[in-house]
Amino acid sequence: MKNVLWYYQSQIFGVMDSNNEGVIDMAQLWGGRFTKETDKLVYRFNASIFFDRKFFRQDIEGSIAHVVMLAKQGILTAEEKDAILKGLTGIRQDVEDGKLQITEEYEDIHSFVEAKLTERIGAAGKKLHTGRSRNDQVALDMRLYTRLEVLHVDELVKTLLGTLLQIMEENTETYMPGFTHLQKAQPVTLAHHIGAYFEMFKRDRSRLKDIYHRMNYCPLGAGALAGTTYPLDRNYTASLLGFEGPTLNSMDSVSDRDYVIEFLSALATVMMHLSRFCEEIIIWNSDEYRFVEIDDAYSTGSSIMPQKKNPDIAELVRGKTGRVYGSLVSVLTIMKGIPLAYNKDMQEDKELTFDAIDTVKSCLVLFEGMVRTMKFRRDIMERSAMQGFTNATDAADYLVGKGVPFRDAHSVVGRLVLYCIDRKCSIEDLSLEELKEISPVFEQDVYEAVSLKTCVEKRLTMGAPGPQAMDKVIAMHREYLAKDWQAEDEIHIPE
Repeated sequence: MKNVLWYYQSQIFGVMDSNNEGVIDMAQLWGGRFTKETDKLVYRFNASIFFDRKFFRQDIEGSIAHVVMLAKQGILTAEEKDAILKGLTGIRQDVEDGKLQITEEYEDIHSFVEAKLTERIGAAGKKLHTGRSRNDQVALDMRLYTRLEVLHVDELVKTLLGTLLQIMEENTETYMPGFTHLQKAQPVTLAHHIGAYFEMFKRDRSRLKDIYHRMNYCPLGAGALAGTTYPLDRNYTASLLGFEGPTLNSMDSVSDRDYVIEFLSALATVMMHLSRFCEEIIIWNSDEYRFVEIDDAYSTGSSIMPQKKNPDIAELVRGKTGRVYGSLVSVLTIMKGIPLAYNKDMQEDKELTFDAIDTVKSCLVLFEGMVRTMKFRRDIMERSAMQGFTNATDAADYLVGKGVPFRDAHSVVGRLVLYCIDRKCSIEDLSLEELKEISPVFEQDVYEAVSLKTCVEKRLTMGAPGPQAMDKVIAMHREYLAKDWQAEDEIHIPE
């Protein structure tokens, strides 16, 4: 039984010996209160170094700002400040260069940085933590990391929008059926159809911008939950880190994860939009539709059926949407029962958020490449639009234009469609005599009125598929993409 327990412990918590003694030496910041060593399994279960090493840059960035502020306030001497800053920048460079490994004997990234700093510069390193707690420190690290990733995701969405706009510009006269209930409804253009997704992703960018500004306040200086007696200048620290100001309640500062939930919600919405688009691409790629041909670089084959060309990227993006939804629901569930202020449950937000961000970024990159290289079968799209009575509404509008009440016109065209179905033909295939048998109002000009070109081009209201309306919208989209809210708000993504 002991060997079985050891096996599962080693699988979950890493390498342990059969006596349940860890092979690591634990480096902790809080040992003074305790007279008994922490159980090795408890230590590994509690530690976050396995994943929070991901934001070592943010931890050092926050520490540098904190030290500069402490020196400004006279809490550190100029010599201590210089030594600490040199040590911190050296640690950061060595980690980036691979000369220094972030190892698992440290409980978290904060312990690692402080321990290495003290090793390098001596006693001055022990003053790094003056006036702060790991609670406000991790709140800062997570906020800095999330803030940066908001900008990265925004850039990827903007790139996708550029690709979509190019497709729109090239396809204002590419006719295709528009659908409701997956049934052919009315003729539109490919530019108009793609434009619907442009609007979705444009709203995604708007949400990201809102999240950025709402979260852009600095929690450092909140301490464990009640601030500190040191004369910190929180406004100065916030300005050094590019925040709009300090947070205004120390308890909320260390326990707030609203910005994480908002970001995960925005990411889930991005994935929902990608998934909807992927679903259509999968349908369009089928042999029954053949509207698109996915590039070989973004397709896979079958191990047994040599003719297959599968839309795996589109299917995987669609599938990974559930993964991002899971992260959002998990964090909401974690936070729903947490009293003020900080609780260890909140450590669980890291892996979920990291995974969601990585998933969305990879999906955006691959999806953009797939769409950019995808070939649209314009001839097949147009032929499909000419079938399925997509011009039935226009036939009814034609009768209305001749003085027939719309409800009566609707009934007439319904009978007309039924007549065509029985004869396996389209409305425009009927002779004028056949049309007049159903309604004497029909005249020769009906054929032009229900032609595919007319059906699309006469729809000129803003947001409609007509070329004049589309040209105006495309011009607005060009102007939108020429602007950059990050540049306008003087936001710069660090290298």
